[in-house]
Amino acid sequence: AAQYRDQIVSLKRVQEKQYVSSEHGNIDVIAGVTKNGAACIQVFFIRDGRNLGNKFYYPKQTRDAEVPEILNAFIPQYYLSHNSSRFIPPEIIVNTELPDEHLLQEVLSERAGANVTLSHRIRGDRARWIEMAENNARTVLDNQLASQASLLQRFETLQDVLDLENTPQRLECFDISHTMGEATVASCVVMETQGLQKNDYRRFNIEGITPGDDYAAMQQALTRRYTRLKKGEGKLPDILFIDGGKGQVSEALAVLEELQVTDVLVVGIAKGPERKPGLETLFVGSINKVVTLPSDSPALHLIQQVRDEAHRFAITGHRQRRAKARNVSILEEIDGLGPKRRQALLKQFGGLQGIQRAGIEDLASVNGISKAMAQKIYDIFHPDH
Repeated sequence: AAQYRDQIVSLKRVQEKQYVSSEHGNIDVIAGVTKNGAACIQVFFIRDGRNLGNKFYYPKQTRDAEVPEILNAFIPQYYLSHNSSRFIPPEIIVNTELPDEHLLQEVLSERAGANVTLSHRIRGDRARWIEMAENNARTVLDNQLASQASLLQRFETLQDVLDLENTPQRLECFDISHTMGEATVASCVVMETQGLQKNDYRRFNIEGITPGDDYAAMQQALTRRYTRLKKGEGKLPDILFIDGGKGQVSEALAVLEELQVTDVLVVGIAKGPERKPGLETLFVGSINKVVTLPSDSPALHLIQQVRDEAHRFAITGHRQRRAKARNVSILEEIDGLGPKRRQALLKQFGGLQGIQRAGIEDLASVNGISKAMAQKIYDIFHPDH
């Protein structure tokens, strides 16, 4: 804990330096690290000499790869993928020399319509930025590896409490969100033993049902999802969690039976009295088994995690859809964020795009924005993270 505290203090000092840096212009800082066959990449967005936020990425299939090779593959995918509209700055700083540095510069320059430089031999503020990014990536990767070991234990406990022959490897969880039937959105989140699989998340805009009919919304979302999985457009889960009780479980079982989907265990998560966490009841599939777990059960913690993630993913999608339908700013959809603070954010970051690029610490630096509110703002712009 003391080590992490010292790292945070060090990072804050560097970040403060960034805000008064003599450097100007737009720069992306990309640092990659590896450990025990896993990799983490952090990207900082420097705009006009200030750090306006960062994101972490965890490349897959990196067991035998070194950092230069990983970044060499990551950079073109990050900036040049067919569905990417990312801004390409005139300078990209990396923490190692890349095998295809010159080729990447040519391709990025062509896409950007201006010269783009990849730099790894840097000094001054640039060296501090890359050091901070590398340290952050290393700390996050260490935490990620530690949490994966704990996560596997939770999956094994889940196997025991549900009396399964094998440890489940893939979980899906669905949730429904709407406001009195308006702008209904269903979410599907996926978790494996390595963690949340955010690339596999899906949202479904629900249409053609009686407003507020959660059963019909769930039926439509499950039918759309599992019709695609049945066609081979993804992997079937071992367990399908539904945020609800017997009724929702029956609806899910009916959908799977109609689509002839087998070997997927359906489990309903019914909230306890007063909807307090730790008092949930599980309704297990066609065997009509009811399970209540102690509040300190690792299996229950796993179920709560995937359910809460499904709820978060659904509600952020619903708010975005509702804001679009009402033709209002997405900021107006954030509870507790009044006109003055919305104006302060827009002024500080120069518009919605600047707010979207900002990190939680940057948002919290705005007068009147608490850390909790900064997290809310960040989540509404980054529903997949």
